[in-house]
Order: sequence, then C-alpha cells, then structure tokens
Amino acid sequence: MTVEVSRRRLLGAVGAAGATGVVLGAAGGAAGYAAAGDGPAGGTALSAVGSASAPFRGAHQAGIVQPLQARGHLIAFDLTPGTGRKEAIALLRRWSAVAEALMAGKPAGDGDTGVALDAGPCALTVTFGFGASFFDRTGLVDRRPVQLEPLPAFSADRLDPRRSHGDLWVQIGADDALVAFHALRAIQREAGAGARPRWQMNGFNRSPGATAHPMTARNLMGQIDGTGNPKPAEPDFDRRIFVAPGGAQPWMTGGSYAVVRRIRMLLDDWEKLPLAKQEQVIGRRKSDGAPLTGGGETTELDLDRTGPDGRLVVPGNAHARITAPEQNGGAAMLRRPFSYHDGIDPDGTPDAGLLFIAWQADPLKGFVPVQRKLDRGDALSPFLRHEASGLFAVPGGPGDGEYVGQRLLEA
Repeated sequence: MTVEVSRRRLLGAVGAAGATGVVLGAAGGAAGYAAAGDGPAGGTALSAVGSASAPFRGAHQAGIVQPLQARGHLIAFDLTPGTGRKEAIALLRRWSAVAEALMAGKPAGDGDTGVALDAGPCALTVTFGFGASFFDRTGLVDRRPVQLEPLPAFSADRLDPRRSHGDLWVQIGADDALVAFHALRAIQREAGAGARPRWQMNGFNRSPGATAHPMTARNLMGQIDGTGNPKPAEPDFDRRIFVAPGGAQPWMTGGSYAVVRRIRMLLDDWEKLPLAKQEQVIGRRKSDGAPLTGGGETTELDLDRTGPDGRLVVPGNAHARITAPEQNGGAAMLRRPFSYHDGIDPDGTPDAGLLFIAWQADPLKGFVPVQRKLDRGDALSPFLRHEASGLFAVPGGPGDGEYVGQRLLEA
C-alpha cells in the first residue's frame, strides 16, 4: 500500500517555507513504514519528518552522507573477557538485524519496548565501527588497517581515557529524540553478555523545518559550521571520504574512518569577545557564514586579499584559513557533528561543546595533518578543549544477506 503525504499535513508539520528541504525523502520512507503495517492510526500518512528513511544496505553504511539529524547518541563498547571472534560474529548479526528493522520503522523484535511505537523511521541511521583494540581481542591483528594507528598527541588535548577509544563504536542519529533513544536501548540490550558499554555521549542539532529554508547548521558558538564540507557531487568526493577497492584490507572497501572527538567549548570566554573579534578568529561573518573577504556563505575565501592597512583580511591564524583544503594539500574531511550540553560544572561553567565526527578515506591524510596545523597556531584553540578521542574503522554497507563487518570477520 502506498501512503501519500498530503501537502496540508506536510506544511503543518514543518512550516510552509521549510517544506522543500525535507519533502524529497518523504515518500519512500512513508511507504516503507506503512507496508510494515505499523503506521499510526492504522496507516495514517506520516509527516515528512516522520517518514524520512535511510537504507541499511548499500555500498556505504548510513549515517555518513545523510543530512545532519536532530538527535544523536554515540556509544562505544568493549568486548567482555572470554569474548572472541565467534561471539563477535553473533553480536554483529544481532545488531545488524535490529538496525535494519528500526531504520525501516519496524519494531526491534519481540522484546521491543514500544518507546517509538507511534513514530516512523524519522531518518534513523545506525552506524557501526571497529576500534584498534577489536582486532587484538578477536585474533584479527593481520586485518587491522594501518590507518588505525593511534592519533598523535595535540597540545589542546585533555583526554579522559574512560571516555576515549573502545573495541566497537555505534553512531545513532534520528530526527526524533524518542526514535533515537529507542535505537540506543535496542543496541544496548542486544549487546548481551558479550560487550559492555565503555562510554556514551548524547548530542543534538537543529530540528528539520526550524528554519525558513534549508541551511548549514550552527554550533553552540553561534557560528555556521560545515560550509567547507566536501560535497557528494564533487568528482573526488568518494576518493576523499571512502576507501577505494584494491587496498591492503579489502574488507574496508566502501568504508570510511571516523575520528570522534568530544570538544568542550569555553563558552564563557568566547561570549566575552566582541562580534568583530569573533569573526576575526573564525575568518567568516557570524551572520551568514560568508568569508570576511566578501560574498556569500559558499564564496571561496580570498586568502591573499589585504585591507587598506596592508594586513590580511582573513588573518593568518584564522580558523577558516588554517583548515582550508588549499592550505593542507587538498586534505579534506566530511564533518558530521552533534552539539552537546551535559550540565553546569560546580564553578558555574557550562559543560557544552561539539561531538566532532570527521569522515575520511585515510585519517593520516585527512584529520591528522589538519589538526597538527591547528595545533600550531589556530586562533580558535584557546576557546576549545579536546576531552575525549576515538578512531574507528567503519566498513562499507552490508550487501543482501550480509551483516555489518561480515567481510572482516568471515573472510
């Protein structure tokens, strides 16, 4: 049965001006959800936000190129003592089955909690990755990619080992908080006795339809964040973000590497800066994200332009200058973060910032060289503190009949 999303229902859900940005993915998700017979009110059409869905199977795992979601959970697991390759296979089978069902808007098996019973898929994605230690624990050291070598230390690091690394990593994102939480609980439950949570982080972004038209998200500093992201339409996008065939580890073909950092923003200090100084630190206007050299948000930075005083318009230590691909030999990452706020410290400072997630085909050519340059003199660094870190190999998407990671575990 095909479910049609009515224009009146859609506009009521997301606002007339914002509808264009979300309707493109609506029909497929709504139809898939209704076909399962689980739609609210016996098949009533869902709004565009509820019906949007992402595919579980394909060349790449979901949660990498999809638009930012409103809610997110990041969770790392360690395999329990005595758990090896056989038990890891069973775990990945269970996780894959649950993720595929939930991403289609279906219940998570017989033990479903009913938390998301009234909702559709809500653009849910569940993404799985392997940390360096996973290969030791499963006897697969010879299949560990060299790209999983530990990240170097940086001067802004204040890393908490209890909230860093892990054997397994799961990224969950959705446009509804209950749908995201439902997936988190299902993943935790299916871990069973074979894996225990090591750390968990919760994040958020702006909700779909909250702006008059689709736009790049803002972070908790109020800056438009993500303008320089590589775009899937660019001819070299796949080469930069995904592992190409023919590599040393064939099981990573179509996969990517995720650098995960919990970056606290020192908001009290940042908010004391005048607007003009904030813009000098970033190298862009706060109002619309345009370069200080003029134009709109997507206008290229003119890094050579000087002002009447002879100084560079975009300062030499501006964040936008240091991170520009042309300043880093073309190094690029697809940043797909969540903001977080975990309360107020005893001294009254907010524990808030960015759950930084960067995707790339090779972190040794993406994140590492860029972060090294930032470490040597980024004007934004005094307002940031890196408190947790992880690096994970995220294999390609499963094919028909496969579970995530099967080509690694059963090759």
